[in-house]
Amino acid sequence: MSLLKQLNLTNLPSHIAIIMDGNGRWAKKKGLLRNLGHQSGAKTVREIVEVCAEINVKFLTLYAFSTENWNRPKLEVDLLMKLLISSLKKELNTLQKNNIKLATIGNIDSLPAKVSAELKDVVEKTKNNSRLTLTLALSYSSREELIKTIKEISLKVKNNLISPGNIDESVINNHLYTRSLPDVDLLIRTSGEQRISNFLLWQIAYAELYFTETLWPDFNKENLFEAILNYQNRERRFGKTSEQLK
Repeated sequence: MSLLKQLNLTNLPSHIAIIMDGNGRWAKKKGLLRNLGHQSGAKTVREIVEVCAEINVKFLTLYAFSTENWNRPKLEVDLLMKLLISSLKKELNTLQKNNIKLATIGNIDSLPAKVSAELKDVVEKTKNNSRLTLTLALSYSSREELIKTIKEISLKVKNNLISPGNIDESVINNHLYTRSLPDVDLLIRTSGEQRISNFLLWQIAYAELYFTETLWPDFNKENLFEAILNYQNRERRFGKTSEQLK
């Protein structure tokens, strides 16, 4: 029996973020080239995105490529960029059919020109979709994002556009890549690693963290339902006591 029947569909996390880890190890375990692991991982992305839309999760953010990933072998990086382009072209109709909006966060200008152009095209064509916002973190670093934010706010203070005394959480939020997204409710990391890896450090301040041994290519809708069910069985106190919540 599917775990879907056990979920409380009125208490879903509004914003799920996923660190998609384990493509390379999945391929290695099967004696395959790493790029085949990435290709299989792309199929998992499609399934998870469609399931999130079906159960009415409003925001899904996927850690697709970090700034640190540029340090991987050039051949692997080139293959990842080609896979990204082909996936965007292939999935545009699926995004439109399911009323899914694509967004991106990260240093998009550092991506190859063809990738950046394809991304911008799909983002533009899906900008009015409203069922689910799918955000891809590409060439993304949370520390870099925070440094950029501090620099932008500092410049505005210097130019008397912002008073230092008025700097609060909302001012910082409005200068982040994620300014149009709510804070993360549930952060999932696959493959057994238990690290945040420089992902959405500000935005996950009160997120529930869920780590699974499942490698990303093997992660399916039942694994997602299990993570959400685990989330629903936790008490989110946001600094308060259990008694206050009751």
